[in-house]
Amino acid sequence: MRLGVLDVGSNTVHLLVVDAHRGAHPTPMHSEKTVLRLAEQLTPSGELSKAGAEGLVRAVDSAKTSAARLGCEDVMAFATSAVREADNSGKVLRKVAEETGVELQVLTGVDEARLTFLAVRRWFGWSAGKLLVLDIGGGSLEVAMGIDEEPALAESLPLGAGRITRTRFEHDPPTRSELVATTAWLEDQVSGLAKKVGQLGEPDRVVATSKTFRSLARLTGAAPSSAGPRARRTLTDTALRQLIAFISRMPAADLAELEGVGSSRAHQLVAGALVAQATMRALSLSELEICPWALREGVILRRLDHSNGADQTALLTGQGRRA
Repeated sequence: MRLGVLDVGSNTVHLLVVDAHRGAHPTPMHSEKTVLRLAEQLTPSGELSKAGAEGLVRAVDSAKTSAARLGCEDVMAFATSAVREADNSGKVLRKVAEETGVELQVLTGVDEARLTFLAVRRWFGWSAGKLLVLDIGGGSLEVAMGIDEEPALAESLPLGAGRITRTRFEHDPPTRSELVATTAWLEDQVSGLAKKVGQLGEPDRVVATSKTFRSLARLTGAAPSSAGPRARRTLTDTALRQLIAFISRMPAADLAELEGVGSSRAHQLVAGALVAQATMRALSLSELEICPWALREGVILRRLDHSNGADQTALLTGQGRRA
């Protein structure tokens, strides 16, 4: 069957279309993105602005049209931290539903961690043993760990690359004092993770997903996207430290020119690198392996696992898991 997944994130609205059936490897057929930067369109009162809401409606409607043109049998649409945290999220969701016919399901941070973990588990398989999975998004950092397909630990912290850029940096590039203060603050914010992860014992494999980690890995010498998704890619603590020393001196316009860095996310690359470094230090990690599958693939896999007609909300939140 042909499935679509519509991901309304902090930076982009991303439609991914795949051909797949239960037990099969989902094959990507189409991908399109609209850059909205919704998290940057929150007003001082905490509401998504009128312009942001209207932009979201247009992007969702465009994605719906594309999904229909491409023959999607089902489209799973969800929103993450930017919409989740807007004080007027209910009003915005109703507006989207009324004007496009698409009902966005709002995922919690824990839902994000669980679904991303599922995708990583399926990618590496049971031979990977106990997995520790890290994911830096625009609004949050997700951490999950376990030996099964359902993680024993699923955490979400408000430490996304975009959020840190907006709240901690006033200059481009950030000043030395901003870098030092943010590094110390991040280390304090993630300090509690070590105890929670430690209670589950040593992981057999440590994996990172999503655009921030992929960009950091590419900038430290990992294979380009042209090498295909199965090329092994890693990010080491030493290489990350050296990279931060380099990119923290560069304005966003120059960072956008680097290979592997998208123009829509260049401004938050330094913050993402600092979050990655603080997390790796807190968990005493010297190397991460990059996984090409993340949240969107997790949503698709959950849908395929429950191809008996369970409703979308139950699938995304896990309430529809098979007994």
